[in-house]
Amino acid sequence: MASAPKSVVPIPSPGSWRGAGGPGWSPPWCLRSAPHRPLWPQVRLSREGAVAGYGMLAAEELEAGEVLFTIPRTALLSQHTTSIHALLEEAEESLQSQSGWVPLLLALLHEYTASNSHWQLYFSLWQDFRSLDHPMFWPPEERTRLLQGTGIPEAVDKDLANIDLEYNSIILPFMETHPNIFDPKLHTLELYKELVAFVMAYSFQEPLEEEDEDEKGPNPPMMVPVADILNHVANHNANLEYSPQCLRMVTTQPVGKGQEIFNTYGQMANWQLLHMYGFAEPYPGNTHDTADIQMVTLRRAALQRAKTEAQQQLVSEQWDFLCQLEMVGEEGAFVLGWDEVLTEEELSVTLKVLCMSEKEFKEYKEQDGWEDDSEEEENSTLSNEALSRLKTPCKKLLYDSVLLTLESYGTDLKAEQDLLNNKEAYEKLSRREQQALHVRYGQKRILHQLLELVQ
Repeated sequence: MASAPKSVVPIPSPGSWRGAGGPGWSPPWCLRSAPHRPLWPQVRLSREGAVAGYGMLAAEELEAGEVLFTIPRTALLSQHTTSIHALLEEAEESLQSQSGWVPLLLALLHEYTASNSHWQLYFSLWQDFRSLDHPMFWPPEERTRLLQGTGIPEAVDKDLANIDLEYNSIILPFMETHPNIFDPKLHTLELYKELVAFVMAYSFQEPLEEEDEDEKGPNPPMMVPVADILNHVANHNANLEYSPQCLRMVTTQPVGKGQEIFNTYGQMANWQLLHMYGFAEPYPGNTHDTADIQMVTLRRAALQRAKTEAQQQLVSEQWDFLCQLEMVGEEGAFVLGWDEVLTEEELSVTLKVLCMSEKEFKEYKEQDGWEDDSEEEENSTLSNEALSRLKTPCKKLLYDSVLLTLESYGTDLKAEQDLLNNKEAYEKLSRREQQALHVRYGQKRILHQLLELVQ
């Protein structure tokens, strides 16, 4: 399953814990010191004024740097605070997995279904997890129809395969050795999948200290009550800070009274937001949005322009050499942002090599892909301005690759622009159709911007 590159996570997607709202609903226990008396009077929870369901709003004018609320580490739900933490620690080696989430997921399986769990109040905020609307829960036909070309269907297929593998090879054997705690008839694969989506959407992952980044793997995810109430936008106004004793939500810019307080889940493209959290930001809100060109698409474009068998053979040799340099891979992608190419070195080198003559390529190979520092630095910086100055053969190859990428979508940019501009037609779309539209439209805008730069 995907491992989110996030230091903070949770997205309250519509219908999740906010669905618990209504008559008799009250904020989480850790927001209250006594009935109806909040611990932090400068914030409030409300359905009105929030972008989706419930949100956290400023009850007064806030300055940058204000602490909105504090969560003691004893209130976090993790593999270390669950009632079965001793069992998880004892079986640590056998619970290792590609995702690194298995210990937390076992903790959630137990705490969610144990009637005497200390965390029942926390889980009561969710009627069930079926309201999570990640693409992994969409019917395959609908997922393909709405998200073709975005990269999400492929990511979901990998998630589902990994979830099935983890459950059958790690979770089931662990449950079978602890039948007094776990029951496969209760703790099913379906519940496990729902809890994976819950962790995707609501968990936090504490960033490593700078000195530990090269030596340790990422910290395991954990659930952080109250902090998982905040929604996300790219232009956020709050951030979660970590200390040994507690976690604090702190404003990063002034917030007016009544305005919603937004956390950040990291610099996430819309396809990542929909895949991991079940929502996307409407254009032009997500300044971190990206579009991908599959690396093999560049190879395909280069082969299409090769007129002879010898030229096609040269392209194949150039591709193999790029693989040896670890610049490309069969499943990799070049990532394009609004202002620059985020995988600039990989794209720069790939364009350069695939546009070489046989003689140039031979000399380049003899140097093992090395070139003088000034030339390498110049060629590896691909801002929008630099893209417009590429050599003509590189521009043509990139242009053809963008056209091939646009063909992978089921609709064109103009049709989606017209749909977004037609409020009545847009509001008739289902929520899934709206979110998928935002993902596709943002990606196509970036790709069309690139076409203009290199034409």
